[in-house]
Amino acid sequence: MKILITGGAGFIGSHLVEKLLEEGNEISVIDNLSTGKYSNIIHLIKDPNFKYTLDSILNREILKKLIKECNQVYHMAAAVGVKYIIDNPLLSLRTNIVGTENVLEFANKYKKKVLLASTSEIYGKSNKMPFEEEDDRLLGSTHITRWSYSASKAIDEFLALAYYREKKLPIVIVRCFNTVGPRQIGQYGMVIPKFVRNALLNHPITVYGDGKQSRCFCDVDDVTDGMIKLMNCKKAEGGIFNIGTDKDITIEELAQKIKKMTNSRSKIEYIKYEDAYEEGFEDMRSRKPDLSKIKKFIEYKPKYDLDQVLEKIINYFEK
Repeated sequence: MKILITGGAGFIGSHLVEKLLEEGNEISVIDNLSTGKYSNIIHLIKDPNFKYTLDSILNREILKKLIKECNQVYHMAAAVGVKYIIDNPLLSLRTNIVGTENVLEFANKYKKKVLLASTSEIYGKSNKMPFEEEDDRLLGSTHITRWSYSASKAIDEFLALAYYREKKLPIVIVRCFNTVGPRQIGQYGMVIPKFVRNALLNHPITVYGDGKQSRCFCDVDDVTDGMIKLMNCKKAEGGIFNIGTDKDITIEELAQKIKKMTNSRSKIEYIKYEDAYEEGFEDMRSRKPDLSKIKKFIEYKPKYDLDQVLEKIINYFEK
């Protein structure tokens, strides 16, 4: 099968590329390297079943050609990471909204199935736990830049569902909850690679807020396995699915665990959100998915626990 992966040089995208190549597919990637890295895919360049295009999903002519030539589209390209969104608000909105509209428009023109990678940010700052796919959303003021990401990905979902309902375009929407693993970098606000890197260097491990906020971290292999199964599940078309793990940990506990696993001499320091990001910044105290729906459709069950995931990431950074 011929498959296009937008954002295929990114963290999750590059793992997805490898997995789909191993299954014998022909893979085409488009990525402008705004948050992706060429080093994530350089080892694949000589594979005759792999093709890479250095360009943006905002380039309509290139995107149109690539979608016409494929059978399926995994739409992973997006502006991601809290820090990146805050530093690049306008480009982030254009990439997430206009870029996704381009993908859906051409996928519909040539009737190619699309898997849209969405996010747990969709749920905003709701206190209802765990999050179910049909839950209401609760967002902060438009003066707080971080909420633009949640809003833009919600528009992506609305667009995908509109194409499904009105044009009968086969789509699947996947909301990722804190996917982690080798190749993820802390440059755009991802917490585990930042903590691991600083711990290995014996630099201070910086925790934002009081550290009591909790998250559920899932291995990228489990997430990409789930994505592929959902893409190829006919009954999942037109559906929205949480993907990740429902085992949570506070950020303070995470910092302590990483410090212990790396035998680090790092100090754990606490700083205010406003000092790290922007004035008025808001964060969620907890973010935990209800996985009932995805388990029902594809018998989804993560294979890796947090300690195994952290071991892989620590080994990656040590190398």
